[in-house]
Amino acid sequence: MKLVFAGTPEVAVPALDALIASDRHEVAAVVTRPDAPAGRGRRLVASPVAQRAEEAGIEVLKPRKPRDEEFLARLREIAPDCCPVVAYGALLPRVALDVPAQGWVNLHFSLLPAWRGAAPVQHSIMAGDEITGASTFLIEEGLDAGPLYGTVTEVVRSTDTSGDLLTRLAFAGAGLLAATMDGIEDGTVKAVPQPADGITHAPKITVEDAEIDWSAPALRVDRVVRGCTPAPGAWTTFRGERLKLVSVQPAVDRTDLGQGALDAGKNNVYVGTGSHAVELLWVQPQGKKPMRAADWARGVRIGSGERVGE
Repeated sequence: MKLVFAGTPEVAVPALDALIASDRHEVAAVVTRPDAPAGRGRRLVASPVAQRAEEAGIEVLKPRKPRDEEFLARLREIAPDCCPVVAYGALLPRVALDVPAQGWVNLHFSLLPAWRGAAPVQHSIMAGDEITGASTFLIEEGLDAGPLYGTVTEVVRSTDTSGDLLTRLAFAGAGLLAATMDGIEDGTVKAVPQPADGITHAPKITVEDAEIDWSAPALRVDRVVRGCTPAPGAWTTFRGERLKLVSVQPAVDRTDLGQGALDAGKNNVYVGTGSHAVELLWVQPQGKKPMRAADWARGVRIGSGERVGE
């Protein structure tokens, strides 16, 4: 089939690579978000998908909105059979959805209908899921609600951050998306409606959502830290300034600390929660680089009775 691939961030690149490598399909063009400011200089930088497409000599389309008439005219001119999508980041209007004969097929990083929305991997970790995965489905008007082509499963490890899990799903999902394209082309896969039961939603995680509630159990604190790493980054406050929590681990043998209470030894820093304590492993003070929590504690000289989250 002739394909137009839509995607933007680094997590979409493995799927693009898999389709470029396929000897059954032609990636005629790529659709991605416009260049965005990045770095200290805030200069405009092309998306990871755009950079990979340019390296491969593939035409790159960067519409401000996917309903722009110039973009739609070019899409009709290319006349793709199908448009695979991975984390494109913009809502596709009906006028665009109707262009390819086989529609737009999205790779979503959850086992649909669980975790429909922008942050499925983060929510899966924060909810304590033991199994997650990726799904391919036909995009229709409605949030991740179109009929399913296929799924692949992935175990959620007890130490996974959302970054760790998303990286594995990006590669597993790339194979699923390529196989879905093959199946659509030869007629061996058909889209089936999503189950009516088990629908959960995964809205974008905001900075406010990532603030640690020290009255929650230690297991919940650990899940929030891992789910919010690397973005937007879990955090608390110390002496009125924000302190990012890069990694923690539950400390089941410490039940003597009140919620938010700090205990800093030579090599360990503990914080009380609604159950047992957690050990802070790596933190990032405001305006500084990540550092070992014990080094941070020595530097700030934590006093008796000091707390985080006040």
